Amino acid sequence: MSAPAVDRPSAEVGPRTELGSARSGRDLAERALGGERRALARLLTEIEERSAAGEAGLRSLYPMAGAAHLVGVTGAPGSGKSTLVAALVGEARRGGRAVAVVAIDPSSPITGGAILGDRVRMQAYAGDRDVFIRSMASRGHAGGLAPATVAAVAVLDAVGFPLVFVETVGTGQSEVEIAAIADTTVVVQAPEMGDEVQAIKAGLLEVADLVVVNKGDRPGAHRAASQLRAMLTVGAVHDRAANASGRPRPKRPEVLLATALDGSGVAELLAALDRRHAARAEDGGQQAARLARARAELDGILAERLQARLHTPAMAALTSAAVAAIAAHEMDPYAAADRLLDELSRPGGGPGRGWP
Repeated sequence: MSAPAVDRPSAEVGPRTELGSARSGRDLAERALGGERRALARLLTEIEERSAAGEAGLRSLYPMAGAAHLVGVTGAPGSGKSTLVAALVGEARRGGRAVAVVAIDPSSPITGGAILGDRVRMQAYAGDRDVFIRSMASRGHAGGLAPATVAAVAVLDAVGFPLVFVETVGTGQSEVEIAAIADTTVVVQAPEMGDEVQAIKAGLLEVADLVVVNKGDRPGAHRAASQLRAMLTVGAVHDRAANASGRPRPKRPEVLLATALDGSGVAELLAALDRRHAARAEDGGQQAARLARARAELDGILAERLQARLHTPAMAALTSAAVAAIAAHEMDPYAAADRLLDELSRPGGGPGRGWP
């Protein structure tokens, strides 16, 4: 019988624990690849918690990812994003396709918790093994996504879901971040939400590949779609001049009508998604999307690890002193940030001289 854990030398506990976490993560990854949904759910939880097991599992699965069509769905609250995604899932399943959904829910600024309501709305697929729905809390992250979204999508891609929807929080003007990680971005509008110019003010049309006017059976839906098409057509006349001068050319998304509740227009929307995905594979747009997603992943991990290093025992006191110096206006935040970066670059990554 092996010795109790409490009898082991304290110096061995850390490395053994880390090794055990890595093995646990790889085991979860292997079981998820084998189709075990409980293991997949657990692995996503570990990734969301930024644990060593989650990182080990993602490292194991990452080389197998890269084949899925990642569709971002964004839009203002109340536009019917969740209902539309559920309808798209149903349409994909009728075609025999496996599909995954990552639904981001807003976090409480007090407790950090989330209601995870999108999972409640999609309970009809709870017994379908070829549908996997994961709700994630935004945890205060700006941009409409959760910090672990890209990693979760990579895992779902690797375990065999060819179509992955990411539904954002729906907080309006901060939703454009979805375009940095999605192959195709769908912006959902509702006819009763007011002046369609708000879509332009929010910057949503600039990131859209497809615009869907949902609730197409309501008064004003066709008018809203016509106004959006007109605005996009007027803008298109300037594209040639933009190309000639080398200025960035905004997207000219297709505008579609749909009614998620009764399924009208949903098949056409899914077909439009498939057409766009195929076209981007031919014209190189898919590679551009993957490069943007890789950049977002790398930037996120670098920022996270930099923050972690700033809060190690060797740096925590200096970081706190920097915050106090900024609050007292003894040092500007730029100089403080530069000073902390200098300290991190020192051999050993620890503080040298005193502060400030």
